[in-house]
Amino acid sequence: MERETERPPPPQLHGVVIITLPPPDNPFKGKTITAFTLSDDPPPPPHAPLAAAAAVARSPLARAARRSLLSPRRAAAAVLGASLFLFSLWICLFSEAPLQLFDGPPLEEDGRRQEEERSFLLPLYPKSGGRALREVGDLKLGSISRKRKQSGNMETYASANSSTVLPIGGNLFPDGQYYTTIFVGSSPKPYYLDVDTGSDLTWIQCDAPCTSCAKGPHPLYKPRKGNIILPKDSLCLEVQKNQNNHYCDSCQCDYEIEYADHSSSMGVLATDEMHLVAANGDRAKLNFVFGCAYDQQGQLLVSPAKTDGILGLSSSRISLASQLESQGIISNVIGHCIKRDADGGGYLFLGDDYVPRWGMTLIPRQNPNDLTNFYRAKVLKINYGGKQVIGGKRGYAIPVIFDTGSSYTYFPVEAYGKLITSLKTISNIFVQDYSDLTMPICWRANFHVKSFKDVKHFFQPLTLQFEKRWWIMSRSFTIPPEGYLMISNKGNVCLGILNGTEVHDGSTIILGDISLRGKLIVYDNVQRTIGWTQSDCKDPKKATGFPFFF
Repeated sequence: MERETERPPPPQLHGVVIITLPPPDNPFKGKTITAFTLSDDPPPPPHAPLAAAAAVARSPLARAARRSLLSPRRAAAAVLGASLFLFSLWICLFSEAPLQLFDGPPLEEDGRRQEEERSFLLPLYPKSGGRALREVGDLKLGSISRKRKQSGNMETYASANSSTVLPIGGNLFPDGQYYTTIFVGSSPKPYYLDVDTGSDLTWIQCDAPCTSCAKGPHPLYKPRKGNIILPKDSLCLEVQKNQNNHYCDSCQCDYEIEYADHSSSMGVLATDEMHLVAANGDRAKLNFVFGCAYDQQGQLLVSPAKTDGILGLSSSRISLASQLESQGIISNVIGHCIKRDADGGGYLFLGDDYVPRWGMTLIPRQNPNDLTNFYRAKVLKINYGGKQVIGGKRGYAIPVIFDTGSSYTYFPVEAYGKLITSLKTISNIFVQDYSDLTMPICWRANFHVKSFKDVKHFFQPLTLQFEKRWWIMSRSFTIPPEGYLMISNKGNVCLGILNGTEVHDGSTIILGDISLRGKLIVYDNVQRTIGWTQSDCKDPKKATGFPFFF
């Protein structure tokens, strides 16, 4: 009997490879390769683990898996994912409002939002003058009311998404003021108003009749009987909230404002039409409430800067921006950008269309109290160059107010004294010239000074440090030398930071025009923030989408 020929055993199944193809509607997902070991072979002997591992690594399945992980599509997907992650991280760290980087409200809401809100852009005009800084520098911090109710309606004959251009004029030296133009009355007449973020009420010099008025560039505003606000009006009740006035049904609504530099304005509340000219030439007309000022005292009478009144831009509900917001015209956001050039100028905007969506430093604004509606925050320390001047201790904080109504910057007495000490490092080049009365402190150089560029490199920037964001991100307001120094008519270098005890209690930093120049400053009364970024203040730009940098 013949022995059967032995047949070789059938090949053993060692594993299965599953290849998953991408779906037809999304080929970018790529394909995947998955390997499963199915072999029942006994495990390798204990003395050869390294050889077994090497064999697995050399197997076709392992090489295929490695090739799949390093495929061009997977590499591109990995790079894209890493880029999106880094971009998201950048948004979280450096953007105060990341959601704003993308499209705003849905399309169905966009038209309605444009009908309700828009922005007005007010350029700032330059003008000439000729007095010493000490005679024109002023500090206007004053407020009179807290609540605001709608008291007018808007009539518009402009396109719903237009913006009004209102320039800022004036200069630091010699005028010490920056102003813009508004048009008031059924037959619109222009008035130059001092831009003041530290004042609540907008007022115009008024023939009611006028008992004490400065000589302004335009005729006095002459109200009609129907323009005067009566005492029973809700706005009058708010203005006179802290005043002991007796109610009189047929009387007028009186007000009185006293500013920090001891100047004052007295008058009556009035209402009239305000006309705003859009950038495309269209016009918007609305009713607003303002002060008809017939009695000015102090610096308001002697200032050589030719203005007709003050444009109140504080966070008070009677300020111009709040009145526009209450009528559904704008979002309660104010921004200004003052040129650092000697000729001055710049622009002012009302509304949020010109607020940059990235690149700004934002700090929280302290809540207003019962007495003031200032744009106030807290500074933790002050540095001169790399050296600390004051602060830095745990729990130490100095209040700071952003005030365009102040020509100069004011430091608390201790910080002012330490700053003067820090500046003594220039004593080998500059000596104090007591005969120059332009400012309290002026230095004469041991060489001829033609312009500020000749002396800028001898001084260091000042830095106001605010509370860090998320405990790691520094937030600071840097004041370059040209933000606290100026050149007098004698060619001396004068310090534009003053001792705060000369105008108030000396416990607060007041950032005035000299230090606010060269920056776009934004006061968001909706989000309660104050923000800034460097700018040449020449051409305002509407906010756009997020930057493309891949």
